[in-house]
Amino acid sequence: MGKFKHMSMTDRIRLEEKIKAGKTKKEAAEELGFHISTIYRELKRGTYEHLNSDYTTEIRYSPDIADMKYRRNLKAKGAPIKLGHDYALAEYIETKIADEKYSPGAVLAEIKNLGLEFSVTLSKPTIYRYIELGVFSRITNADLPEKPKKKNKHNKVRVSRAPAGESIENRPPEVDERNTFGHWEMDTVVSAEHARDTLLVLTERLTRHELMLLMPDRTAASVVKAMNRIEYRFGKYFSEIFKTITCDNGVEFSDCYGIERKRRGKGKRTKVYYCHPYTSCERGSNEKQNRMIRRWFPKGTNFSSISKAEVARVEKWLNNYPREILGNQTSAALFEQHLEAIMAAA
Repeated sequence: MGKFKHMSMTDRIRLEEKIKAGKTKKEAAEELGFHISTIYRELKRGTYEHLNSDYTTEIRYSPDIADMKYRRNLKAKGAPIKLGHDYALAEYIETKIADEKYSPGAVLAEIKNLGLEFSVTLSKPTIYRYIELGVFSRITNADLPEKPKKKNKHNKVRVSRAPAGESIENRPPEVDERNTFGHWEMDTVVSAEHARDTLLVLTERLTRHELMLLMPDRTAASVVKAMNRIEYRFGKYFSEIFKTITCDNGVEFSDCYGIERKRRGKGKRTKVYYCHPYTSCERGSNEKQNRMIRRWFPKGTNFSSISKAEVARVEKWLNNYPREILGNQTSAALFEQHLEAIMAAA
């Protein structure tokens, strides 16, 4: 991958020419080789009111004004010497964190994975410090992902009823060790208060790959129907991809037989294990993924107003997010490797 392209003064002049020629923002972005969000920000930065000779006014774009504002804004924030004049790196970091909801660590991982080149190299602590100091014009601490919370010690809870299926106590050790593929955690992300629609989420423990499905309600019948859709999607490979599923004892997961049995015919398609009450840490991958999903669908989101396309977009974002725990690889890449191995062995 080539060097990340920062909009230079020449690029700004060319953008002005495109706009005067009647090009749309999308056309200008494609022809100049920039992301459309960069074009939108650039036009906003360089827009001014022009006075014509007949005393009428019109809105125009000035490359000089845009360039001056960009450099002035960064300088006014007191950019440390290490960042210097690498405005391309500053804008890349701002875009990833402010617009694409990346963490500083994920930004650095993507720079490395894509082979992007900048004049300086920043560490994760340095980016956090620059944000704290107000170096960046578009990001503050409020734009950063939720910081990890301190783990609370929970007293053991007396179990008042048996789980719907087999207890997590009997789950094979290989699942806990995360050294084999095909073991999942399952949960629901609830909608706004009084709204019925919900999101079923499944996280593969080894690769952290995520599946997200909209459901009309939070019932056991809807969960079984969603699992049937997933089985239909993966076909004959389903049982190799979904060896086990771990969930809590919520009423939506109470139909253990329905979740485990094949969509058609007899026999099991997977094995379900149930967590102890009030121990979400037994589904730690789910909990982490859910917090990431909430960056796009915050608490109070009404899922009845969210389209399948929006859910698919967030699922793709999540699976293509560089993970430090995966050696800065993405879940999508690792999941695809395991799928190919399963299909090759079939």
